[in-house]
Amino acid sequence: MIGDIGRPVLHLDGQKLTAAFETLVGKSDDQGGVEMLIRGVRFKTEVFQNAFGSENLSNLDLDTFLGLAAFMAPVRRRVGPWLEENGSDSFENLRSAISDLLTEAAQTAEADAAIRRFCSKFPEGKKFRWVRDFAAELLHNVMPEYYPLMTRWVWDATANTGVLREIWFDDNIDHMTLDIGDDYQTFLVLREELSQFLSDNGVFRDVPHYVDMLCAQVYANYICEQGGSYLRTDFSAAEDPLQYTRRMLGMDGIDPETGRTRAKGVAGRPIIIDIDENTQ
Repeated sequence: MIGDIGRPVLHLDGQKLTAAFETLVGKSDDQGGVEMLIRGVRFKTEVFQNAFGSENLSNLDLDTFLGLAAFMAPVRRRVGPWLEENGSDSFENLRSAISDLLTEAAQTAEADAAIRRFCSKFPEGKKFRWVRDFAAELLHNVMPEYYPLMTRWVWDATANTGVLREIWFDDNIDHMTLDIGDDYQTFLVLREELSQFLSDNGVFRDVPHYVDMLCAQVYANYICEQGGSYLRTDFSAAEDPLQYTRRMLGMDGIDPETGRTRAKGVAGRPIIIDIDENTQ
């Protein structure tokens, strides 16, 4: 559904949002509070901005990249094997594609075209659906003020699944297909709506990070309702009430004490990044 000025009109369910927000806040009490989670999301943003910034991207090495991939749940088990399968030039080609994506994305009017060009540099097909998520993660983590989180788990129009569907206001939602595109404008409006909801509920700082956490909680609830079947290769039985929430944002991807990550490297060796070095 498109509004008069070309922006989609989203009908969100306030009760579902309230329930997810209360769950997020309540379950985080035993884990240092929701602010502890927000600091983790902020840390991830700082690491990505440092590593993929224009001054540092040309010096980014493969192991550090794979370590950072641990923060991207839809990507971390796929990008390593793809690099290994495509030879010695694959990382240089990937780094060039990332540079083009981030340079082109400086103008948000070209966001959808920039993502399409990035995806065109990879093979097509179901096996490479993660590439769209890869582009979305890079844009959001490096330029969060311009780009909301646009991964397929937030909204996938083709599959008719994602956070947007889970918080849509319609009694018949289980039997309908949403006529809403999954382009930049949709995700931007969704973030605006969720930001307003959070402000109405007393959140005035780190609102973009809270939006990410709220989305992750909504989809974590969906995973639990489905018996944890989503991306079974990426998720195991939850050991704590916020495990899925953190995993959707890749916050389980690194041990903050050792730097050991969940990224898959060459021959399965563990990838370790120097946290202090990458956040200075």
